[in-house]
Amino acid sequence: MKKLLILLMVLPLVGFSQAESDSTKVWKFGGNASINFSQVSLSNWAAGGKSSASGTFLFNSFANYQKGKISWENSLDLGYGLMKEEDSQSVKTDDKIDFSSKFGLKGKGKIFYSALFNFRTQMADGFKYPDRDNRISTFMAPGYFTLALGADYKPNDKFSLFVSPMTGKMTVVTDDVLSDEGAFGVDPGKKSRGEMGAFLKAQFKTTVVENVSLETKLDLFSNYLDTPQNIDIHWDILLNMKINDYLSANLITNLIYDDDVSIAIDKDGDGVIDEKGPRVQFKELFGVGLSFKF
Repeated sequence: MKKLLILLMVLPLVGFSQAESDSTKVWKFGGNASINFSQVSLSNWAAGGKSSASGTFLFNSFANYQKGKISWENSLDLGYGLMKEEDSQSVKTDDKIDFSSKFGLKGKGKIFYSALFNFRTQMADGFKYPDRDNRISTFMAPGYFTLALGADYKPNDKFSLFVSPMTGKMTVVTDDVLSDEGAFGVDPGKKSRGEMGAFLKAQFKTTVVENVSLETKLDLFSNYLDTPQNIDIHWDILLNMKINDYLSANLITNLIYDDDVSIAIDKDGDGVIDEKGPRVQFKELFGVGLSFKF
């Protein structure tokens, strides 16, 4: 009887341990959080200039499932940055929320038949400084939703190429003022705009040299229903240079072209807008700071 009781006590623990081990095998979790900062302090500086301080918070995480023929990849990227100069209010330098989920069923060779969902927006109000009275963007203005069905080519863990001939894209502008202006391609007074087209997403990550990693993502979208020759582009590059367990340097670039987003241009700098139209948007951020990998 005593041996039977011991066996009954041990079996659940063995079963739990096995389940935990199996779960660990099919799921992979990880990510990186970092705070980059810079600071300049001037006092009676003959050459001139302004004291300033800036900081950027970055968070990247993933949760991937792989078992048998089923693959499910999830990622969340967050970023927010502020800069403050002497005798002035702080200004926003970075702001993003980017969530992706891709579910695939293995086909022949390295091909997965997949469905992809992506959501992008920002956290806080955006302004065209020094104007702080009229915001030009905010949370869910714009918000982008993409749902695509297609094939995903994954020859290894470093590279992935997803191609979809059937993709729905929705742009949401929940802010009443921006909606009335017809911002981000929606019709004036409308809160959303739907598009149907083709979508391509390429991802690549590798270790360049020891303690230096590179990750890049490229999204291309063509709207079948309106000027399909004008391709929307969203291209991100992240170069992470690890100094030690807690310090790192990051170089981040973002290139965007959206045919539906009009950028105001003041050609002669007289304060009068000369024209509006789609333009290539580019952002570069370099910082050194604290980093935590999990």
